[in-house]
Amino acid sequence: MSRIMRAAWGSLAVAFVALGLKLAAWWVTGSVALYSDALETVINVVAALTALVALRISAVPPDADHPYGHQKAEYFSAVIEGMLVLGAAAAILHEAYGAWMHPAAPDAPLLGMVINGAAGVLNAVWAAFLIRSGRAWRSPAILASGRHVLTDVWTSAGVLLGFALVPLTGWLWLDPALAAIVALNIIWAGFGMVRESVGALMDKAVDPEVLRGIRQVISSKAEGALEAHDLRTRTSGHATFIEFHLVVPARMTVADAHDICDRLEEALREEVGGAVVTVHVEPEGKAKHRGVLVL
Repeated sequence: MSRIMRAAWGSLAVAFVALGLKLAAWWVTGSVALYSDALETVINVVAALTALVALRISAVPPDADHPYGHQKAEYFSAVIEGMLVLGAAAAILHEAYGAWMHPAAPDAPLLGMVINGAAGVLNAVWAAFLIRSGRAWRSPAILASGRHVLTDVWTSAGVLLGFALVPLTGWLWLDPALAAIVALNIIWAGFGMVRESVGALMDKAVDPEVLRGIRQVISSKAEGALEAHDLRTRTSGHATFIEFHLVVPARMTVADAHDICDRLEEALREEVGGAVVTVHVEPEGKAKHRGVLVL
């Protein structure tokens, strides 16, 4: 099992444990705010589960019907997550409205805060691991998963902070108000997931920071060539497709040009994990005097 798959299984296990703790916190308190926090964690569970399925499908090698691979399967999980986001937000808003119309003091608030806080600490530790691992493994999927879990940590922290004020101030309306805020945050996060997936399905280019790294590698590792132009990039799941034209001296042999391409492809794969590189070699008469200059 690859380390990415192990991390995906770990995310599912952590999400289930955190969900159990948050449901327990809601059960002992009856707080609508803690209920909303638990429902938001349901999204993490489904996201981790769909990510596992999508990773299994995307790992299938290219075949005659799918010569570019199956990586885009990862983005279809956004459809399931989007439906869940809307359902969770609707359920939270329904409960928040009932609590707003009939406010009641939560039971055992301290115990509920301790249980919910334990779930927050668990998520924080796991988010730190995913973010660190995603950067070390050069895995955008793992890094994005870590940032998603970290967002849940901040939401839980805000809910706990507001929930602590209920018994201190006696403002019973604060509990349903917090739940409504969480519901709106869930809707916003859901639209963000869908927007990101649609962008990837539309072959959106890599982030500017990644693009700068790609350009730097081409500039420094293409010794013997003259320039590179028409650089295009796109992401598909864990794969990053990189295409460009490489201009070489007109008298350079095919073998020498091929050696430069091999060197570039290896360097780009080290820079961007899962890179699929396509290089079109051209003679110097095709130079456009723009793009990436070779240092």
